Amino acid sequence: MKIHYRSLFLVALLTSLLLSCQNGSDKKTAGLAPNAHQVKAEEVIQTSAYTYVRVSAEGREYWVAIAKMDVKAGDTYYWSQGSEMREFTSKELKRTFRSIFFIQDFSSETILADNQMLSGQQMGQMHQTGSAGKMPAVEHKGISVPKLAGGVTIAELYKGRKNFEGKTVKIRGEVVKFSPGIMDKNWVHLQDGSKDGENFDLTITTQDIVKVGETVIFEGKVTLDKDFGAGYYYELMIEDACLIK
Repeated sequence: MKIHYRSLFLVALLTSLLLSCQNGSDKKTAGLAPNAHQVKAEEVIQTSAYTYVRVSAEGREYWVAIAKMDVKAGDTYYWSQGSEMREFTSKELKRTFRSIFFIQDFSSETILADNQMLSGQQMGQMHQTGSAGKMPAVEHKGISVPKLAGGVTIAELYKGRKNFEGKTVKIRGEVVKFSPGIMDKNWVHLQDGSKDGENFDLTITTQDIVKVGETVIFEGKVTLDKDFGAGYYYELMIEDACLIK
C-alpha cells in the first residue's frame, strides 16, 4: 500500500491548527480579576425584564439571569458579582431552573483586577427605579395586592412620605424585580397596584431572598433622599427590611 506522506502531513498540520484554536478559545484573558469569570454564551432567552443565558466555561455549563440586555450566542462575556438560586421558577417562561446565577455585572468588557468598582451603567441596569439618571421603572399592569392590616400601601408611603420618614412600616406587595448581592444587600422592587402620581414602585434592601412574582410582606425603616453617589438617588425606599411572609 502506497503511503501519501504529503497528505498525512497536511492532515496533521490541520489537526494541530484546529486544536490550537480550540485551546486558545478556552484560555482566560490575561489580567482577569481573581473572582472574575469568563464565559461563552451558548443560548439566550429574552423576557420582558430579564435575559437568561446558558453559558459555558472550562467544560461546564450553567444558567445566568441578568437585567434585560442584548446578548449574542457565541460571544464571550465576563462577570464577577452574583448569587446562586436553586429551584427558581420563572412564571413568564413557565420554567424552573434547578440552579441559576443572578448576575449584577455581566458584560462583554473584561473585568480586570484593578477595575472592579460597580459602574453607574451597571447600577442603572440593576436598579430600575425612575429617579433621575436611572432607567424608569416598569409598571406591571394587573397587580392588585390587598393592603396589609396595620400596614401601608405604596401610594400611602409616597403621599405621606414626610410623616413616615425614619419610621418602621409593614408593607405587602408583589416582587417585580430581585437583584441579589449588590453592596452586600439584596435589592427588591415591590408593586401593589397603588400609585401616587407616577410613583408605583418601591425599592427595598434586605438580606432575605425572594422570587419574582411572589406576594410578600416586608417590615423595615423608611428612608428619604438616599444618595448612593454616581447619580443614584432614591426619593423614598425601605432599608434593612425583614421578610415576614
